[in-house]
Amino acid sequence: MSSTPSSAVPAGPTRKELRAAFVAGLKALAPTTIAIGVWGLVSGVAMVKVGLSQTLALAMTLLVYAGSAQLAALPLIVAGAPVWLVFAAGCVVNLRFVIFAAAMHPYFRRFSRLRRLGLGYLTSDIGFVLFMPRYGDAPVKGTPEQIWFFLGAAAGNWLTWQVCSVAGILLGSVVPQAWSLEFAAVLALIAIVVPMVASWPVLAAVAAAGLVGWAGQPLPLRLGLVLAVVAGVWAGVSAEKVLERRTAQGGRT
Repeated sequence: MSSTPSSAVPAGPTRKELRAAFVAGLKALAPTTIAIGVWGLVSGVAMVKVGLSQTLALAMTLLVYAGSAQLAALPLIVAGAPVWLVFAAGCVVNLRFVIFAAAMHPYFRRFSRLRRLGLGYLTSDIGFVLFMPRYGDAPVKGTPEQIWFFLGAAAGNWLTWQVCSVAGILLGSVVPQAWSLEFAAVLALIAIVVPMVASWPVLAAVAAAGLVGWAGQPLPLRLGLVLAVVAGVWAGVSAEKVLERRTAQGGRT
């Protein structure tokens, strides 16, 4: 029995190729760093303003690493709510990550559970938005290029968030309320979203999420945010299917 020639074995990616994928992830994230930084700064300031010590605030930003969940939990902490309710509020706000996890599972399923937990910790809204349009239709999922692109975007997001959040924690006591940093954070996030609205499915997703999110403001535990995510995903997928159906019908005529 002859052995397989070494030339027939496909070579794995080189370090240069992996580095290029990592850098591509960083470059893709670059236009969003200002918005991420402002949001992190606002979260850091908010934690100090509600009365958390700098030590607890630092632990929260490093361990939780979820701005919306942190901001949802803070009013409950101030009000002296039970611990289970604080955790419940954070979990409800972060239910959108269940959708993210289901979409990204094919890319990470070959990893151990511990590594998948680490990748889940690094997953963010912006990282998901950058990753899926780029590799969502890839015939092979979980390639080294895809993983390292994800890691590049995730590392840039994590570092930007933590640096600015820590800055907000350290400067929170001297930042006046009149600066309205919350409004600045909203404007920064809008600056990220608007350039991404480049197709009808995306427009449908944004419109549905915005309408449901606005209507769901009175709901407790930020449930309106979860419903907005579900509505946005449903509207985007539905609009894409309609476009595909029309394209297929046009091709047969």
